[in-house]
Amino acid sequence: MNPFRSPNATRLPVAGLPAALRAAALGLALVMPLGTGATLLAPSAAQAKAPDSFADLAERVAPAVVNISASTTVESRNRTLPQLPQGTPFEDLFEEFFNRRGQGQQDTPRQRRSNSLGSGFIVDPSGIVITNNHVIGEADDIAVILSDGTRLKAEIVGKDSKVDLAVLRVKSDKPLPFVKFGDSEKSRIGDWVIAIGNPFGLGTSVSAGIVSARNRNIQSGPYDTYIQTDAAINKGNSGGPLFDMNGDVIGINTAILSPTGGSVGIGFAVPSSLATPIIDQLREFGETRRGWLGVRIQSVDDATAEALNLGRARGALIAGIEDKGPARPAGLEVGDVIVRFDGKEVKDSRDLPRIVAATPVGKAVQVDIVRKGKELSKSVTLGRLEDGEKLASTQPMPSPEKPLTRDALGMELSSITDEARRRYSLKDGTKGVLVTRVDPNGKAADKRIQAGEVIVEVGQEAVTAPADVTRRVDALKKEGKKSALLLVANAQGEVRFVAVAIE
Repeated sequence: MNPFRSPNATRLPVAGLPAALRAAALGLALVMPLGTGATLLAPSAAQAKAPDSFADLAERVAPAVVNISASTTVESRNRTLPQLPQGTPFEDLFEEFFNRRGQGQQDTPRQRRSNSLGSGFIVDPSGIVITNNHVIGEADDIAVILSDGTRLKAEIVGKDSKVDLAVLRVKSDKPLPFVKFGDSEKSRIGDWVIAIGNPFGLGTSVSAGIVSARNRNIQSGPYDTYIQTDAAINKGNSGGPLFDMNGDVIGINTAILSPTGGSVGIGFAVPSSLATPIIDQLREFGETRRGWLGVRIQSVDDATAEALNLGRARGALIAGIEDKGPARPAGLEVGDVIVRFDGKEVKDSRDLPRIVAATPVGKAVQVDIVRKGKELSKSVTLGRLEDGEKLASTQPMPSPEKPLTRDALGMELSSITDEARRRYSLKDGTKGVLVTRVDPNGKAADKRIQAGEVIVEVGQEAVTAPADVTRRVDALKKEGKKSALLLVANAQGEVRFVAVAIE
């Protein structure tokens, strides 16, 4: 079970309210006798500013926080079951009995409403509301409920599933209270924050905590860079704001890490630095328009960095290039390591998708790469990611093949024959050297290379026969390399770089 849960509301019974959260600031000082050379440590400025209460801040920003009710019409079968308590031991028995009775009978479809509750906040007095995409889902009826109980019908301006954001619009005969975004990049670990939302459908609730971590990757999407907080976030808080002490929104509460479904002090918010460009696009175009480079990348570990003469592990290693993407005509190649994009350093592979996506479509950018130990610069005119995704399913595969066996690096290698293609379900046109067996105690096994995979390159040189592999490994050994960088393809044609230690 995935422990990362989106804190959207459910019809969950609530036994009672949690105890009120009480925040106290303590200033610590070390006092020693004067004249001993010791210094008096006074409370830091941050400690001195620790709030005695969040009441004034909450009172000021809470009116702009809204509850969101989303309803979806779903089709179900008209089969009447007795109303039994959930979890009763007779529940399955009665369902099986009624299912058997219904066999051979024509079930008549009927429609019912599925409801969900969540949170949001107003960022424009004309009625622009921000929430999570998963709060509204595919709802056909969305209502925004203001803090005074006013219920307004909402329409969808645009939504983005990759970062889990949605922009709604409501109409009001008077200007609505609103809040503005702050700069999440200025937030520091340990800063106070408050979260306001609609936990368990209870209505506006305030919780306080600190920024526990920044740039957190929870592997929920391609642009993970969450703010982590210990402010209580529960089901129904999804889409609500995370405020700094100035009353600016620095995050949009989205997910929690919880084995139980309730808050355990680990919540995640989309940072405003990531959210605001997307929200601007959704408001202007009704859709996202992300930059697209047209490469598939992987991380660089220490062994790979040594094999590529990088000096240290850094950048994003290009493991594949889209034939119709912007990277190919710009001269980027498989095996290049992107270390800087449009003037921004690429510390690891997770940085690149976010930087590229935030870059305007059609912009010509400088891409700094390391190719075979040398730094080069290329100019790339970005395409649009959404167009690239449409092309992805129609990409042609590379062509021809070449028809010995030999051992190298703890693997048994063979030429690719027609029989081998059928046995391992290799795609037509796959080129390289087939791995037919892997020594379970060898270095290749440590890197999870498997029989049926194909070695395409060794040390950034193409190989087409087992002898090519051994020749190339011997050459790398003479060069003093500690590992051989292999480009390995699976049966589906997807490739990855693997650095295997040279015995």
